[in-house]
Amino acid sequence: MITVCLADNLPVVHYGVKSYFRDHPEISVVSNVGSFYMVPDALRNREINVLVIDLELDGLKSIYELKAIIKNFPSTKVLVFSNLNEQVYAPNAIKAGAVGYVHKGSKLETLGTTIIRVHQGLVMMSDTIKKNLALIAKQNKTERVYRKLSNREIEVLRYLSDGKKNNEISKILNLNEKTVSTYKLRLLQKLNVTNLVDLVNKAKTLDIV
Repeated sequence: MITVCLADNLPVVHYGVKSYFRDHPEISVVSNVGSFYMVPDALRNREINVLVIDLELDGLKSIYELKAIIKNFPSTKVLVFSNLNEQVYAPNAIKAGAVGYVHKGSKLETLGTTIIRVHQGLVMMSDTIKKNLALIAKQNKTERVYRKLSNREIEVLRYLSDGKKNNEISKILNLNEKTVSTYKLRLLQKLNVTNLVDLVNKAKTLDIV
């Protein structure tokens, strides 16, 4: 039996996923947590084969924190289950060490199949993200500009789009405020804009945030 820990903000997601897999012959949801701070204890207290986690989980501020979980609990496969844009966040999650990415718009049957396959040692992404990556390779420079952005730059851009100031972002990501300013400058340059308003609008146009 594949043991699963589900880390998600929403009780309805916990209820739906746990109900769906209640009588599953291969998968058992043995732990549910509602914040990132609870994840380490959940992984220490039980043998968890697969951690199914939302990138928007409360307390998960950076992809680097997810990377630390993957490093500290190498026997647990980490599978992302999120509403965030696949073509932006799936490659970053896989690069951090996640073994799969399932969009929340997918059927729970797809989630189940993916859990089984990643437990078997495969790295899984949905057909959508595979197709998107293939299309990106054929797109022009402007359309694939986001591919030039680092994980940190995407994170800073996301918080800027949420209206956060540099000092607020520095506290959230535990970075020096000057470092955040540097990331902001790089984003302006890479997205070829001159001010914050245009930066946010460009990011939304490219569906980065």
